[in-house]
This record gives sequence, C-alpha cells and structure tokens, in this order.
Amino acid sequence: MGPPVKEPPWKPPPQYPPPKTLSRPGRRSPSPANRLSPARARPPSEGEQVLSDLRAQFRRYVVLPNEDALTAVTLWVAATHLQTAWQHAPRLAVVGPAKRCGKSRLLDVVTETVHDPLITVNASPAAVFRSITENPPTLLVDEADTLFGSAKVAEKNEEMRGLLNAGHQRNRPTLRVSGPNHEVSKFPTFAMAALAGIGDLPDTIMDRSVVIRMRRRRPGEKVAEFRTVRDTPALHALRDRLMAWLAPLHATAMDLTPPMPVEDRAADTWEPLIAVADLAGGPWPEAARAACLAMTKHEAEQDQDNSALNIRLLADIRRVFAAEGNPAIIRTSRLIDSLNEDAESPWPGYSDKGLTARGLQLLLKDYGIGSANRRFPDGHQAKGFTRLQFTDAWARYCPDPEPTAEPEPTTGA
Repeated sequence: MGPPVKEPPWKPPPQYPPPKTLSRPGRRSPSPANRLSPARARPPSEGEQVLSDLRAQFRRYVVLPNEDALTAVTLWVAATHLQTAWQHAPRLAVVGPAKRCGKSRLLDVVTETVHDPLITVNASPAAVFRSITENPPTLLVDEADTLFGSAKVAEKNEEMRGLLNAGHQRNRPTLRVSGPNHEVSKFPTFAMAALAGIGDLPDTIMDRSVVIRMRRRRPGEKVAEFRTVRDTPALHALRDRLMAWLAPLHATAMDLTPPMPVEDRAADTWEPLIAVADLAGGPWPEAARAACLAMTKHEAEQDQDNSALNIRLLADIRRVFAAEGNPAIIRTSRLIDSLNEDAESPWPGYSDKGLTARGLQLLLKDYGIGSANRRFPDGHQAKGFTRLQFTDAWARYCPDPEPTAEPEPTTGA
C-alpha cells in the first residue's frame, strides 16, 4: 500500500450576495411568481381580490373579444355599486354582428352581479323612469336592436332613447304631467344601463357607452354552461363582496378626480371605471387605463370607417348620376341597382341582399337626404331622388377635383 493521501484542510464555502432585483422606477414590484423580494411582497387588497374573482367568473362563462374588454366589463359592474358617487352613468353596449355571439350570456352574468338590476324587457318608458330613484337601479336591456331597429319602431321608442341619453348625466330629469290637478312632476333619469343587441345601437347611445364588440366562439373555445339555480349563488356572493368593499368608500369615490388618458365624452364615460380601479390599486389602475385607451381608439376608428363609407356612397351616387346623363331625377330602385352592380364597391356585400332602400336611407340620413314620391317624365310616380338634393353634400364632402390646366404649347425661337 502506498502512503495515505492527505486531504486539504476544510474551508467554508464562499458567501455570495443575493441577486439584486431590478425594477423600473414608478412601477410596482413584480409578483411573487416573478421572484418578488420577500421584503416587498404583500397580499392583495380586498378590492384587488374581489375584482380578480369577478373577472374570473366572466372568463368562465363568456369568451370576450380581448383582455381589455374583460377588464372593462369587470370595472363597469363594480362601478354600478357606487352609482350615487358618480357624475356620469356610463352605458355598457354589448353588440355583435349576428346571433349566438354571447351577448345574452354576458348579460346574464352582469345581471347577477350589478347593483339592484332592473330588467326592462317590454317595459314602457313611463314604468322605467318611475322605477329610477335617488338610489338608482341598474337598467338591463336585452335585444335592444328590436327597440331601435327600424324607423317605425325607433320612432315608437324615441322616448326610451331620450331617457337613456338623458340618464347618462346627473340632474337631467324628465318632466311629466300627473295627478288630478295635472301638476308637473320631475322624474330622475340618472342610472347606469347595459344594453345588448345585434348591430350598433343609435349613435347617441354608443357615444355614451363602454362598447363591447362580441364575436362567435371559434372551434375549441370552451366556456362553462350557465345554470341559474346552480351558478347564481356564487355570483351573488361576489356581488355582496363588491357591496361590502365599496360601500365604505362612497365619500372617497365622490372626491376622486382620477387622471384620465382620454378627454371629453370618453373621459366622462370611463371615469367611474378608472376610479374603481384606483380604489382597488394593485395592477388595476394600469390595466384600466390601457383598456380605456385601446377601446376608445377602436371606437374612434369605427366612426372614421363609417364616415368614410358615407362619403364613398356620396361619390358613387354622383357616378351613377353621371352614367345616367345627369338627369334631374332618378328612381330609388334604379340608383340601388346601379350601386349594387359595381362589384368593386362595398355595396353588393353591404347585407345579404346588398344595399337596400332601408340601408340607403340610413346612410343618407346624416346628410338630410331622403327619397320621396316623384313624378317622372313618363308620367309614372315612384320613390326617387333629385340631383339637386345631393349637390350641397357633394360640394362639402367629396368635391370634384379641380381641373388641371393644360400647359400651353411652346413655340421654338
């Protein structure tokens, strides 16, 4: 055997300093899942937690178009529990292009979590505004497109639209004569409202709304079935937690003037949602403002697209008049047929039947142009337009390009 091997003397392992956690100034520290330093970790507040739990319930039952919409719906529902603290009562417009987009299911979950829901199916305007008190309910209208879909129906429900418009702002009562002495009475209209329907609602309502544009679920997108008896107790428990959290904050909410990322009507509509997010703290203030910016920008782009479509219609109508030899009058049916014959235009795909007389009427309404019974040179009467009706709109919105002067021929010296 060889000589024994001597082991080196024992030394303690080197002591390394703990890794530093980098954070950006002005930002909350990362969550524990992102290796947050134990000294900075804290449990979420009740506001953060109840909003997160409510958000999870919406995600369970409905496929919303994006995370911003999920944030917006969650904050809108919470804001209904502080309605008397707000200056404005934002509407929640849940719209989609067709049936089976999840609009009614979303409204089901909203109904079970908002403050004092009042479902207004087939309710008269008189019954609705008599139900609005100093502590207003939350109005819920499903199939709102049936209230405003056709001109005849919309005219019949003009009083309801007026109530929804006026109720967006505090101190806009409606006046009614009542009682045996025909005394004038004031009825409050201020109340938050959620409306669901196919297609856009009237512009005056959309402009006062947080707009959720629903879509049909793709194959593979799954949600839980909603059963009223089984599932509402959990939603009511969330509603009670919202009330317990927000009720003591009423005075604080009234004094809040949260910094807003938008201005004017959009700021009025989103302020209650941003205020609730600021009361909750945590990630909610940042998420709320990001949703506000993204969703208001999208709606502004929608408005621009609609304006561009209307102007395209004016230009195409001028083209039809020119192709017909610029007659003084043209039949509505002939105008529509000519527009739908242009495969390169948006009109053949405007609806299942292309551009219809009703669609044409709606698109031209903002310009004050409408068809009427006209007598044509052949002696027959039919719906039609005169060229004179369009000349002002053409000059204002799509004027003919200025003709360029042809250069004078040059002569050689």
